[in-house]
Amino acid sequence: MTGLRRTALLLLMLEEESAAEVFKHFPPNQIQKISKEMTKLSDVSHADIKAVLEMFHGDLANTPSLDKYDDYVRSVLTKALGSDRANTLIEDVLEHKVGGIGIDALNMMDVPEVAEMIKDEHPQIIATILIHLDRAQAAGVLELFDERLRNDVVLRVATFTGVQPAALQELTEVLGGMLDGQSLKRSKMGGVRTAAEILNLLSAGQEDTALENIRAYNDELAQKIVDEMFLFENLMDLDDRSIQVLLRQIETTSLVVALKGADDALVEKFLRNMSQRAAQLIREEMETRGPIRVSQVESEQKAILQVVRRLADSGEIVLSSGDDAFV
Repeated sequence: MTGLRRTALLLLMLEEESAAEVFKHFPPNQIQKISKEMTKLSDVSHADIKAVLEMFHGDLANTPSLDKYDDYVRSVLTKALGSDRANTLIEDVLEHKVGGIGIDALNMMDVPEVAEMIKDEHPQIIATILIHLDRAQAAGVLELFDERLRNDVVLRVATFTGVQPAALQELTEVLGGMLDGQSLKRSKMGGVRTAAEILNLLSAGQEDTALENIRAYNDELAQKIVDEMFLFENLMDLDDRSIQVLLRQIETTSLVVALKGADDALVEKFLRNMSQRAAQLIREEMETRGPIRVSQVESEQKAILQVVRRLADSGEIVLSSGDDAFV
């Protein structure tokens, strides 16, 4: 019996859902060959079925574990590239073994659940987890921590240099129960940019106290974070096309509130990128609307900045300030 025939027979013995999952791992030309062979099968004897199952079981038993492949790859790369370069490359080569499922689960959970789950862990572990979460999710979790823990974690995010390969297993064991046994890869995401992106999404008061704490630790580090932060007033640096793209993504009521706390120049920048009728309606609503709490204005500005970041990440707009690009 050929290998193609054995494969076709084995797939026919699986449930439809399982067979479909297996097919996903074949290239199109192989799927065509296997499917054609499956249609040719008829009057298969029990002896043939037993033989195929026994061969499959034998092949499976003789297949080395993935860990052995890992050791082999690590050894070859280390000999070829040296330990430092190999460690960096191994992180990407073996990426299928690390973070993803557990982190995806945390991103899908309600923010209070995530905060409750990780609040008693060591601040360095919390920082490592938050670095891998969506920025809005990470900011939401930080907002629920007390000020001391929040400031400590933000500082650790800002000074994060990654989890070295030798420490991955230990970190995985610590997080095993929490993240359903999934490990985290050595992050390239930590540091000043990550801290700035998370701070952008905190309330103004929390943002200020976190920055003050970092400034007490290292004034230069705090300034680097501020330089990386994209603030509402930085929207002046967007070109007209980007403003128009943004306007299609935000609600008029949100924009009215956000602009109540903006400079006149930024207000005019938004208005001139609207139709005359829409601009007039915005002006009238801003004039007739009574006093608005500063916290509400800041909340709407933060919400708009989240939309800006999403558009920038998808490449629909480009954030820049002078000669320095944010993305």
